[in-house]
Amino acid sequence: MTQDEMKKAAGWAALKYVEKGSIVGVGTGSTVNHFIDALGTMKDEIKGAVSSSIASTERLQALGIEVFDCNDVFKLDIYVDGADEINAQRDMIKGGGAALTREKIVAAISDKFICIVDDTKAVDVLGQFPLPVEVIPMARSYIARELVKLGGDPVYREGVITDNGNVILDVHNMQITDPKALEDKINALPGVVTVGLFAHRGADVVITGTPEGAKISE
Repeated sequence: MTQDEMKKAAGWAALKYVEKGSIVGVGTGSTVNHFIDALGTMKDEIKGAVSSSIASTERLQALGIEVFDCNDVFKLDIYVDGADEINAQRDMIKGGGAALTREKIVAAISDKFICIVDDTKAVDVLGQFPLPVEVIPMARSYIARELVKLGGDPVYREGVITDNGNVILDVHNMQITDPKALEDKINALPGVVTVGLFAHRGADVVITGTPEGAKISE
């Protein structure tokens, strides 16, 4: 089974958590694209979706699924999204697709976070994947200096502007042994919009695509 086939297995397995008549929180990325395709098969049974990115919104709308503004929704039953890394405690690094802030907002209003990944994303210690930090442009150099003080090696993601009009610093060479504490420290820096650590709001359910098919951990 290829990596994409494992992603597809995880994406389609998440369909079992979709309640009829609900509005579904939808994330961003290659694994989520498979979930969106799966969601299209029951588009007439749901009210619609709240999306974490312009790209996902366009894909949902192309399938005939109504996309609601996050401000018009009080809460969501589920939010389905991928991760760049996830540990055994279900803390995650997200933001490889530069949608981390909107993803964190949608996750915050959702009762259940369902993380869909292929089995290459599971790690013992977070940090091998560079940690994304969304930053207001004028604060980029200052935040980079502060991230060095925290032990990281920040690299400006050139040519990338987020859906919110900001920039991304990718922090390399960190071993993140206390994700919640690091999430707090980075989020407290003036000019940081958010960091791609999802530790305070980790996953509730993990669906992992493996060569043997999708495995669900609740």
